[in-house]
Amino acid sequence: MDLSREQWSELRKNTPLTLTADELEDLRGVDDPIDLAEVTDIYLPLTRLLNLHFTGSKQRSSVLSAFLGNDEQRVPYILGIAGSVAVGKSTTARLLRTLLARWPEHPQVALITTDSFLYPNQVLEARGIMHRKGFPESYDRRALVRFVAEVKAGAAEVHAPVYSHLEYDIVPGATQVVKKPDILIIEGLNVLQPAPPTALAVNDYFDFSIYVDAKVEDIRTWYVHRFHQLRRTAFEDPKSYFKYIAELSEEEATAFAKNVWRDINERNLVENILPTRGRAGLVLKKGPDHAIKRVRLRRT
Repeated sequence: MDLSREQWSELRKNTPLTLTADELEDLRGVDDPIDLAEVTDIYLPLTRLLNLHFTGSKQRSSVLSAFLGNDEQRVPYILGIAGSVAVGKSTTARLLRTLLARWPEHPQVALITTDSFLYPNQVLEARGIMHRKGFPESYDRRALVRFVAEVKAGAAEVHAPVYSHLEYDIVPGATQVVKKPDILIIEGLNVLQPAPPTALAVNDYFDFSIYVDAKVEDIRTWYVHRFHQLRRTAFEDPKSYFKYIAELSEEEATAFAKNVWRDINERNLVENILPTRGRAGLVLKKGPDHAIKRVRLRRT
C-alpha cells in the first residue's frame, strides 16, 4: 500500500501524544529537524500499528504454547530499522523506543545498534578493510545473529559489545546488557541483509521491519551538513578519532566529507543497503526537508 502523508496521519485514530518538545530535542540526531508535528502525523500512527502487531504476535505465541501443552513464555518482539548513513534512522529508533515504552502493553523496550557488532579497528586493519567500515563484511554477523537469537529465546540476560562513536571503535571489555525486554529494536545499515546460503540472517528473527528512505542526493546533502555540525562539536573533543578534521578549513572539510560520501557511504548504500529496501514491512519516504512524505506498507 502506498499512502500519502495525509492518508497515513488519519490512521493515528485516538493515539495520544505522550512526548514533549524538550524530550524530542534530546532524542533527535545531529542536524535532524524533526518536530512534534512529524511525531503526531507519522510516528503516532506507526506506534499504533506496531502495538496492534505486537498484540497479534503475542496471541500467536499463546496459541502455539497451548497447542504444544507448554507453559506460556513471553517472547520478545523484535523490530528492525534499516537505512543509509545520515538518513535519520537513529532518530527513528530512539523515538520509537520512547513512544512504544509508553504503551501499557510493552513498557520494557530495549535498543541496540549494529555498530556494537562491528569488528574492532585492529581486526579491520589486519584484514585490510578499515576503509570499508560499515560494509557487510566489517560486522561480526555471527555474533549479532547469536545475540538476537538469545534475546528471542527469552534468555534472562544477553550481553552485547559497546561501540564508541567518539573513539570510532569497540570499547575493550565494555558490555551492554539486555534483560528480557517486551520489544527489542535493532537499528543499523545492513539489518535487512540476506544471509549466506545455509545460514540465518538477523532479520529472520524480526517480527517487523522499517526502512527509512530518501533520494541519494538528499542524503548526500544531509551527510555533508551533519559532518560540519560534528566538526564544530564532537570532533573538537581531544579523545575524538576525527579530531584532526576540526582543524580543517570549511572548504577542506567539505571536500573531505564529499569524498567520504562518494567513496564509502554512497557505495555501501547503492550496493548493499538500498537493495534490501524491498524486504522491509514498512518504508518511510522522506523529502528534501527531512519530512516524511509517503509511507509504503506491505500487506503481508
